[in-house]
Amino acid sequence: MESGNQTRVVEFLLLGLSEEPQLQSLLFGLFLSVYLVTIFGNLLIILAIISDSHLHTAMYFFLSNLSFMDICFTSTTVPKMLVNIQTQVRVITYGDCITQMSFFLLFAALEDFLLTVMAYDRFVAICHPLHYMVIMNPQLCVLLVLGSWILSILYALIQTSLLLQLSFCTHLEIPHFFCEYNQIVQLACSDTFLNDIAIYFAAGLLGGGPFIGIIFSYVKILSSIHAISSALGKYKAFSTCASHLTVISLFYSTTVGVYISSFVMHNAHASAPASVMYAVFTPMLNPFIYSLRNKDIKRALKRILSGKTKRIIVPGVDKVM
Repeated sequence: MESGNQTRVVEFLLLGLSEEPQLQSLLFGLFLSVYLVTIFGNLLIILAIISDSHLHTAMYFFLSNLSFMDICFTSTTVPKMLVNIQTQVRVITYGDCITQMSFFLLFAALEDFLLTVMAYDRFVAICHPLHYMVIMNPQLCVLLVLGSWILSILYALIQTSLLLQLSFCTHLEIPHFFCEYNQIVQLACSDTFLNDIAIYFAAGLLGGGPFIGIIFSYVKILSSIHAISSALGKYKAFSTCASHLTVISLFYSTTVGVYISSFVMHNAHASAPASVMYAVFTPMLNPFIYSLRNKDIKRALKRILSGKTKRIIVPGVDKVM
């Protein structure tokens, strides 16, 4: 290809989910509603955990970080998509596209690591209950979250640095509603060998590593639950993991579904609708999954929504006035 066709990109064109004019109002209303529910739901989870001293434990510390990450994750893509739908201007500048992609990679990796950390927390709580408070001390919890942030930032920086080395041709349409890494790489005119290697390496490292850690934790957890003689004890032990298992299943199934749909169907447009599940709907569902099955969270949420902040503590009895 002639060098004259390769240029420093000024802007990309996001094609979105649909170009049908009659669907734009419906899509705008749907995604605006989902976005508001996501922000409100995750903020409530964070406020409930902060306001209730009974929730100042490792499990809820990780949950509050997951809720904060979900807010950031969905805010990376949805606001721009809403603006594009409303204004019918699908252009995104090169700098904004790279920035959006970088933050998307960061928060996607962070969710993967946080879910792994939460699996380890459940492993310690069920397999080593007598040493739980000692092992999952505040210092370790902070280090685990900080380590997750550092690894995620490094991952995003490496992928972004490799992408910045690419040059692009004149066909700059992205068949997606946000600047997805694989789609941008496919638009490059220069050699993408290093980028392809980085994609597969990241898939193995970020997908395989944490997933193996989660599987290992739950194999140990199931073994410990099986050893409990009481049926009620088994139910209580498993119920503490049910919400986390649901979120993990949702995250991995939708993520894998995105890449299977794009590779099997050999269609760049196929991954866009599938991406909606893990990039938009999963962050919205997480607060519901954790709150509906958690009595402590529901109690704290009721106290916040009712405006009752006064707490009377009697030995052996906890009442909210």
